[in-house]
Amino acid sequence: MTSNGFSPAPPRVDATQRKRVIAILVATLVTWIAVIADLKTGGRPDPGPLRAASTLLDGPWRFHTGDDLRWAAADTDDSGWKTIDLTALLGSHDGDVGLPDYVGGWMAHGHPGYHGYAWYRREVTVPADATGWEILGPTLVEDGYELYWNGRLLGGSGRLGPDPRLVGTRPLRFALPADAAGSRGVLAIRAYMRPDSGASADGGGMHTPPLLAPRPVADALHRAQWRRTVAGYIVDAVEPAAMLAVIGLALAYGRRSGRKGFLVFACLALALTAVRRLDNAIVSWTDLQDLDTYAWLASVMWVPTIAVWVLAWNRWCLRPWRSIDGVAIVLAVAGIIGALTHSAGWTSVCRLGSLALFVVIGARIVRTGPMRALAALTLASVVAAQFGAELLDTIGVPGIWFPFGIGVSRTQYIYAIAVPLLAVLVARTVLPRETRCPAARQEGQIVTPGAGP
Repeated sequence: MTSNGFSPAPPRVDATQRKRVIAILVATLVTWIAVIADLKTGGRPDPGPLRAASTLLDGPWRFHTGDDLRWAAADTDDSGWKTIDLTALLGSHDGDVGLPDYVGGWMAHGHPGYHGYAWYRREVTVPADATGWEILGPTLVEDGYELYWNGRLLGGSGRLGPDPRLVGTRPLRFALPADAAGSRGVLAIRAYMRPDSGASADGGGMHTPPLLAPRPVADALHRAQWRRTVAGYIVDAVEPAAMLAVIGLALAYGRRSGRKGFLVFACLALALTAVRRLDNAIVSWTDLQDLDTYAWLASVMWVPTIAVWVLAWNRWCLRPWRSIDGVAIVLAVAGIIGALTHSAGWTSVCRLGSLALFVVIGARIVRTGPMRALAALTLASVVAAQFGAELLDTIGVPGIWFPFGIGVSRTQYIYAIAVPLLAVLVARTVLPRETRCPAARQEGQIVTPGAGP
């Protein structure tokens, strides 16, 4: 309400604003098309001729929990070991990326809840009709592995030993010795699962068997595996880039915005969200971040992210409620305690309390905020992305869909809508200079010609 009792008229969309909004929508459409094309390419099955020229090393493997490097030797007596069948059901894939030939881990084969080291062994016959042969390593292992041929270490994922450093499993290839062609040898895989990895009914160890292929075929199959791996996390790279673009938009036009407080905290929240999302791609494509760091960030980073989003949206209305700021900070402290102590109670208090704050803020926006429909829709999308477990699990919305055979999480779908909405909202807060009077600039208010004296 103004001093004369009249409410300011809603800001009009001028030609410049309209151009910004159109540019945002065009950029969004182009990005969606590019991502869909990558998902479609990555989701293609391996070419039939390539798979026909290679050997999937599924079937029975000898298996033993524990750790002894002597088990890599070709003459190790494994007759007393358990047998695990790594033959996958037709059309099976993992529940995250969509990797083919998925089988349950050792927890589904008589070792529920087991964490630590275990070994797999089997004999492999290498044909003599090629000059060079390679093993394409398993593309999904919990959580790291080493691969041996007749006792010789060929390589692996991560670093095992007294102080293991585990990284995300991705496509790897290992050249067999030149004299392996036309011979029969023993392939041994030493696997390790972190003590604090989540236990599931089918967790632990290898989930996809290795492949034996002649070198030219191995090259092509390795590229196909990488296309699938890149597609599996491409959204986790594209969406953070889009979030950074929105931050750039806010920084470029922030001085002319009537919602400076909102933009400051929204930029910080977007930055935290972008880092968290990008972690998925980093740990899946590179060795830059180990799984311990990734797990720690996943358990802790959501707390400040949610808190800053609360502070941002509390400033969408002209007069933020200081009580909401205070409660948000208290809840963030509770969330940090819950994350560090693995306390489900403290975590639940933080999440449900923060969700209640968003409901209060949303009610304020619908009742008195500017651009009510756009702001409310944007807020709802951000909240849905942050509170999927509380809001979407309860109504049966699947956590992951598989368009083109590649896993895309519901959070990624929501951010694909939320980020463009945020960009449009930022653009709409930027008004021509002539529509903002000096007094309004001091108060951060938006006025339009004819809205008051």
